[in-house]
Amino acid sequence: MYLHKVTESEVKDVLERPGEDRPGYEGTRIAIGQTRAGRYIRVIYVLEPQQDDMFVITAYELRGKPLIAYKRRRREKGVK
Repeated sequence: MYLHKVTESEVKDVLERPGEDRPGYEGTRIAIGQTRAGRYIRVIYVLEPQQDDMFVITAYELRGKPLIAYKRRRREKGVK
């Protein structure tokens, strides 16, 4: 996360209120959402089955075509 210039509080913002949360590869999950500051962040994480917890693998800001695609999916669902 630190190399991608995403703070822990931004990751918490997205995981608490993801705009999109879907399955990833090999048991991972992908959450995308907007932070309180307005940045769009993608968080890749794994749910810990033994505990009621999660392990964040990476998080980074969405830019360019991935951000445009995310906003389009949100519009198609009728969410601003």
